[in-house]
Amino acid sequence: MKNFLYRLEKSTSTWVLITTLFVFFLLRLPSLIEPYWYGDEGIYEVIGSALRHGVMLYSGIWDNKPPLLYLTYALFSGDQYFVKLLSLIFGLFSIIVFYYLAKKIFRQQKTQYLSTIIFAILFATPVTEGNIANAENFMLLPILLSACLVYSLSGHKDYQLIIGKRKVNDSIFNYQILSGLLLGIASLYKIVAVFDFAALGLFLFFSVFSKNYKLADLGNIKIIKALSHLISPFIIGFLIPLLITLIFFTLNGAGIDFLKSAFTNNVSYVGYGNVFVIPQGFLILKLLILLTIIVWLYRQRNNYSKNIIFILLWFTLEVFDSFFSQRNYTHYFLMSITSLALLIGLLTIQYKKNWKVMIPFVCLAIFVTVFFVNIRLINLPGYYLNYFSYITNHKSVDSYRSYFDTSVPRDYVIADYLKANTKPYSKVFIWGNSPQIYALSKTLPVGKYTVAYHITESEIEKTQSAIEVQKPKYVVVLSDVNPLPFSIDDYQPVLSLSGNVIYEKNF
Repeated sequence: MKNFLYRLEKSTSTWVLITTLFVFFLLRLPSLIEPYWYGDEGIYEVIGSALRHGVMLYSGIWDNKPPLLYLTYALFSGDQYFVKLLSLIFGLFSIIVFYYLAKKIFRQQKTQYLSTIIFAILFATPVTEGNIANAENFMLLPILLSACLVYSLSGHKDYQLIIGKRKVNDSIFNYQILSGLLLGIASLYKIVAVFDFAALGLFLFFSVFSKNYKLADLGNIKIIKALSHLISPFIIGFLIPLLITLIFFTLNGAGIDFLKSAFTNNVSYVGYGNVFVIPQGFLILKLLILLTIIVWLYRQRNNYSKNIIFILLWFTLEVFDSFFSQRNYTHYFLMSITSLALLIGLLTIQYKKNWKVMIPFVCLAIFVTVFFVNIRLINLPGYYLNYFSYITNHKSVDSYRSYFDTSVPRDYVIADYLKANTKPYSKVFIWGNSPQIYALSKTLPVGKYTVAYHITESEIEKTQSAIEVQKPKYVVVLSDVNPLPFSIDDYQPVLSLSGNVIYEKNF
């Protein structure tokens, strides 16, 4: 043990990694005391609290993501500090796993260090919304673990396409099941992990379907059987968490709600931003570009080293993931930073030998970075100055909170009033898009929706009926949304803040 610790102490890589982790911790530290301000986090916080109080996800309270993010928030009853602390811990472990992946891919220590440092910095700051406890922050760890397993598996001496072989080596089988399982877990945070599943699955296919085979050979039933023996455990591992989740919600009467919310409802969400000449026009165009690159990489799989094919294939699928819905929400960029950091590392060792093949991918990297980061890089110093001004008593609480959103002080005043005048986790109704008020006031929403923009025209009547049946003590109407679409005649205003009104029921 002493010798082991001594070697660690004398190892340069150990100190580089420790320093990188420490810098990441410092950059993420301000996120732990952020106010409740980010709308999506507010939704997760409310749903987390509701789950802790027996409400069934999707049928009883609704949002359009798979369940694991809400369960993560439920672990802490929606308490933002502890969820962000967990996000920070996930980030630290993600950096460690990324470093070991970089060690597998690159022989050069400097390249390993550079890639890891770039990944850590990109993951740490508000430039990529690393400070927000979104699904992406929790997904990256299982995805990186799976990538490590897949990359190791592709070089395993027994991982070969052998015609007539009916049994997969036990260690290979375990690698595949576990790597697929990790990606299945990631997909329960957000379904877009399917693109990482596709990237790593294609890489396994490229690895075994080497220069001895052609695409035409896929018509050979023996080859198809051999491929299925090799790759099916990876697919099965991916499907296991999804099937278990579907069975759970089906047994609890919410199976259809789960499928609609986590999968089919996202089709219209994706379609909204992808209209180009025809519905899904942009998506079709992006798919054609994606398929073209994949086919080209397949044809070049024997002309370039394994690490080049791995990085370029993964980067291509992750960029497609980031642009899938054609929206420039910054946290979508987080899904590209793993392969982007590896791509930058690859450039440092391949810029002379393979510079021609790298040019289009470098251009794509620059485009995706500018598209998502843009103005946030300029605002980065202000985020940390705001933090230091506050902790050194050079800023008031309201001024500190207003930096994030000018409506945050209002939300805290409303939440304080509700908290003082209701029992914990009582039902109230808030007509607005500040679900964090529920979390701050320790109340729960009437009906299944936490924000006004989820209450479509078809749901307005149901929401009004829920208010009439449940008779919440308070209805809050915020000024930054459309007027309340139904009457609340049996409520009287008790507090008004610049057009934001709290109404109390006449009992």
